[in-house]
Amino acid sequence: MMGSPTSLIRVLAAAAMVAAPALAQAQADTRPIVAILSFDNNSIGAGRQDYDGIGKGIQETLIADMAANGKIRLVDRERIQRVLDEQHLSKTGSIDPATAVRVGRILGAQYAIYGGFMSDGRGSMVLTAHSTDMETSALGNAMKVQRKTDDVLGLIDEMTAKLNGEIKLEPKPNRRVGDAGSAAHAKATAVETFAKPVSAKIMKTRLDIATMKIYSNALDEMDRKNTAKAAALFKQVLAKFPDFEPAQKNLDKIPGSATN
Repeated sequence: MMGSPTSLIRVLAAAAMVAAPALAQAQADTRPIVAILSFDNNSIGAGRQDYDGIGKGIQETLIADMAANGKIRLVDRERIQRVLDEQHLSKTGSIDPATAVRVGRILGAQYAIYGGFMSDGRGSMVLTAHSTDMETSALGNAMKVQRKTDDVLGLIDEMTAKLNGEIKLEPKPNRRVGDAGSAAHAKATAVETFAKPVSAKIMKTRLDIATMKIYSNALDEMDRKNTAKAAALFKQVLAKFPDFEPAQKNLDKIPGSATN
């Protein structure tokens, strides 16, 4: 038996009162929206090609590491990849400032972070990063870290700490989330396209450069919809580093690929 119109109105009013604070909080969130893009291979010497492809692994690991930073909102890597595919930018290679601005604006980001890495061929690697403002195209926050090549996750951890501690990004509250205009779409999009923090366990894992390349290749195969190849590569990573959470999470996204 249905209640009276007055009762229904009271129920709807109560529900609106409960939802209003959450909606207001979402609309008032002025933390900068940041897209971390892929990193270029700037290595030198005869072994340069040995490092091709690891930029995507560096990108995802930085996103995972920085997702817990409460001062910013990070766009999820899969969302970034969808935009690259839609804009036919997946095979263009390096990220230049014009490409960063183009992709960042489509994503609704206010800043993009990207850069490069370089092996000197003598056991050391340098990782550089900087930001680009989507409104002004201005470059800023140039940062550099250096470590041994066989501790690539340590290198990324150091860059994460440097970015979290030193980066300066001004809020731009009038920019919308995503590339659609409605507040309802923005609220829905924020939940599914912002990166989620990983557990502290990953911070104890130290991938060597060879395993990072396998992981990066797995991400690339997954982006290309070659799920069988991607699953096999993720399993290779987990066989050597079973606590590397991002590999397991990506493997779990592939139907029928559960580890034995």
